[in-house]
Parts: sequence; structure tokens; C-alpha cells
Amino acid sequence: MHDLFFRVATHTFRVTLHHDPQLDAQLASYAPFATMPQTGTPLFTLTEDNGLTPDTEGFDEIGQFDCGGANHGVYHNDSHYRFHISDTRKELTGVLECSHDFTSGRIRLYGKAPQRFFALNNALMILFAFASAPHATLLVHAAVVRQAGRGYLFLGRSGTGKSTHARLWLRHIAGSDLLNDDNPVLVLADGKATVYGSPWSGKTPCYRNESAPVGAITRLEQAPQNLIRRERPVAAFASLLSSCSTMIWDKATYDAICETVSGMARVVPSYHLQCLPDAEAAQLCHQTVACPS
Repeated sequence: MHDLFFRVATHTFRVTLHHDPQLDAQLASYAPFATMPQTGTPLFTLTEDNGLTPDTEGFDEIGQFDCGGANHGVYHNDSHYRFHISDTRKELTGVLECSHDFTSGRIRLYGKAPQRFFALNNALMILFAFASAPHATLLVHAAVVRQAGRGYLFLGRSGTGKSTHARLWLRHIAGSDLLNDDNPVLVLADGKATVYGSPWSGKTPCYRNESAPVGAITRLEQAPQNLIRRERPVAAFASLLSSCSTMIWDKATYDAICETVSGMARVVPSYHLQCLPDAEAAQLCHQTVACPS
């Protein structure tokens, strides 16, 4: 067994795995976030345990959790959650069992290295999203571009063109660079919002251990024309909450996430952009959200 330590945003976590060179090679996306052992308690710990089985005797099934385009079965008993992590082909790739506060877990991995990494990666996203919830931290489904020292997040349902719009900024807005293309981390501290890169960036290999103060959040909607407007705080709350990793049946984490989203909606300008996938959309968005009059 070997211990690995990672720091994502402001949080350090520990992963203990069996020696497996093929799985280790899959962990390249985590390399920028590797850190030395830290003093103090980590956000969470995850240990590989080949004795864990998919048996759900003594657990109640409570729902399905959508993570990375795959649905994972969720079960619980008085002291633990259990997740059956399946890939997009509905094949079981891992079993995660964790405490109700998500601060400790153990995982059984199945299949070849890519399937094993899929399970491990999804388990780490789950634990990070919910263990960090009490710490004013959000794991958000969004693309984020930095420009002139600030981070601009683009939200929307899958297929609405978040990545496309981010690429349009990179192509047409001078000084733009991609911080993350799928799952950046938002942290609210002292009334200020900061966005961080993460090891989770969807199909785009953008794993940057960097950050920026948040300039604005923009919800995208495909349309036959380019129109943008400022959102009221209630609409901003709904837009951001729908893009966060949540489990509504876990009241403690859900309430903590809602509190952080509410704080974000108060301090971060939020916009709704109806747009085409063209340069004009990026230019209109940039002019409005980055250069407000």
C-alpha cells in the first residue's frame, strides 16, 4: 500500500492504494495537485480495500447519483453510504463505502486500469464534493476561462455549448486561457469568491492547480440570436445550484451547499446569455460581464 496526498483548492485529502503501476499511470491528471503529507486532519481519506463487496444487505437503496454522465446506485444504513459506481455502459467498476459525513471511505476497484481509474476518479469527486460542503466549497459543472486576472464561469445543461463558448473566448478575447473545462471548484471566504482548477475536467485535459477571483457567472442557452441580461439573485441562485454536485436526500450537505450558493449569488454578478456558437456571442459576453459600465 502507498499513501498519496493531494491538495485541490484549499483542501488536502489522502488516498491509500495498492501498488499498481497501470493504475498509477492513469493518475496523471492528479499530478499537478500532489502534495507532501500535511499536519492536521485531511478533508477526507480514501483507502483501497479488496475485501469490500457489492453486497447491500443491511442497506436501504435511496436513489441514483449522476456523476460524469454515469448513474451510480446509492445506499445507506445508520452509519454509512454505499455507492455502486458504474460506467456509461452500466458495468460495475467500483464499490465505495463512506461515512455519513464523507470524511472517510474505502473502495473496491474492478476491471482493467481504465475501469479502475473511472471508479477511483468518480469516488474522489463524490467525497470531495460532499466532504467540502461544510467548508463553503462547491464542485461545479462548468467551463471556466481566465481573462485579465479574473475567472469567468459558463454554466448550462449538457450540450448547451459551455466548452464551445469557452473556446470562442480563447480564440477571440485577448489574454484568455482555460482554467478548467468541466468541474472547477468555487470557494467562498470572507465575502469573496475564488475559482480553482481541479483534477476533473471532463474530456478536455486541463488539470491546472491555479486559481482566480471570480469575475462573473454566465448561464448559457442556445438561441437564434445573441442576447444577454443580468440575473436577479433568486435566478442566480437557481442557476448555480442546478450546476452543483448535490444529493438532496442528504440534508446536512444539501443545506451547506445551498448556503454557499446563496452567498455566491449575493457577491458574484450572474448573467443569462442566449447565444449562437459564434465570435459575436463571446465578444458580447466579454463586453458585458468583464467590462460592465
